[in-house]
Formats: sequence, C-alpha cells, structure tokens
Amino acid sequence: MIPPGLNWLRGNKTGQTWLEELPAIVETCAKQWSLRIGKPYEGSSTSLVLPAIQGGTDTVVLKIQFPHWESTHEGAALACWNGSGAVRLLEHDDDHHALLIESCSPGGHLAKQEPKYALGVMINLLPQLWKRASGPFESLATQVDRWLNELPQNYSQARKPFESILLDEAIEVLTSLAVSQGEQVLIHQDLHGNNVLNAERATWLVIDPKPLIGEREFALAPIIRSREFGHGKEHVIGRLDRLSYELGLNRERARGWALGQTIAWAFDKQPHHLETARWLSEAP
Repeated sequence: MIPPGLNWLRGNKTGQTWLEELPAIVETCAKQWSLRIGKPYEGSSTSLVLPAIQGGTDTVVLKIQFPHWESTHEGAALACWNGSGAVRLLEHDDDHHALLIESCSPGGHLAKQEPKYALGVMINLLPQLWKRASGPFESLATQVDRWLNELPQNYSQARKPFESILLDEAIEVLTSLAVSQGEQVLIHQDLHGNNVLNAERATWLVIDPKPLIGEREFALAPIIRSREFGHGKEHVIGRLDRLSYELGLNRERARGWALGQTIAWAFDKQPHHLETARWLSEAP
C-alpha cells in the first residue's frame, strides 16, 4: 500500500502516525465514494495517490495528502479552476485530507516533451490558472514573510553552503517585490513539467497545486527553474525571456521572484538550485 516515495515520513512521529492511519483513511474514502481502489502510483513523495473505479466504469484518482500547509488548499484551488487548465475536483473530504479528482489518460508528463514545445504549453496554461480568488488561500506576501524569517537561520544551520552575497540579494529582492505587487491572482507555485499531464479532455492539464494569491510574475519562477526543460545559463535566461515576453509580464520582477524562490528552496540539497540562482543573479 505504501509506495517507496513516502518512506521518508517514517523518520518522524507525525509522519509515522499518518502512514499507520492511511489504510483506514483509504477504506473510509472507498466506502464514502463507492470506489474500487487500485495499486498506488509511485511518483508522489507527499501524498498517497491511487487509481480507482467509481460506479463500476468511471476511472478517477484518490489522493490522500500528508497534512502540510503548502497543500492545505489544493482542493479549493482545483475547485476555483473548475477544470480550466487543470484536473477537475470531483469530491473532497477535509477531515481526511482526501481529494477525488479527474483521471488523466494517457497521463504522460510534459517534462518528457521537447523543451520549446513544452514551454509553449506552459504559456498557454498559465493564463487559464490566473483567476481572481479570495477565501482560504495564503498570500504570496505571507509566504515571503516566512521565507525572510527562515532564510538566515537555514543558511546558518546549513553552514553557509553558498556565498553570502547571493543570500543578501535574495532577501533584498524578496523584500522589495512583496510590497510592490500588481494584481493578485491564484498561482500554482510549483508548476513544473512533472505537474502537467497529457489527458483526453484537454491535451495538457495541471495537477498538484501549491496555491498562493500573488502577482502573475511570481508564477514564472518554478518554470524558469525547471531543469527538465534544459539546465544551463542560456536555458534559464531563455525561459525568463520567452515567458515574460509572450505573457506580457515584467521581466525584471519575474527574474527577482525566480531568484528569491530558488534560494528559499535551495536548502534541500539540490545543487542545481544554486546554479540557477547564480545565473539569475548574473542575468542582464
């Protein structure tokens, strides 16, 4: 039942407790939504994701989330998008952090496509996701406050893994951008090639939102950083240039957001994040 990607949760009490509760949660959801459950997908590292049959014929996906603030309002984001550019939310159970969502078939990842084509797909999808929304979603400004509080401590605890000037630049740009944002829309802050799947209803659909309310330029950050579309200075700057130009967004703000978020996410032992941040820092 438990795929290898979730084994890291056994290292802490909260995670271990959640893993122990999973079989009962799955059984509850199966009864509640009349599901026949299949074997779990193995790609996820923060949720248990299972194919299922509902009503005898309909193929759906059951997703049980490990409780975490970043994914708390995933169901609300999917409901807001209502199938426009993203998978449809069919049912949700907040008590069990469970979502029943549309299945994507054949389900291939956009990350496997030719980078120039894949970037065009992203450019087409992003405006569909930029909806005005209120309600439960955390603001980008609040997210930035958290990063600004955490960055110096993370940097010190990691024994200063990169040059301090890069940390200082990230803090400066995040501070400046957060208080000078444009129109606030719903944003998928982890939109990369493995979170877009090939489907029948629409050629490509977005999955796994980590929703925020913020300005559009911030939404480019995870795509600019997506090394599956090419990892090198010319690739990173090329994505920055094309995305900002074709979507009519402020290139310098997009560069700053990409640099800031990349540094904020750079403490998970992924050296390519630091390379990307340096290229963005050097960008003309």
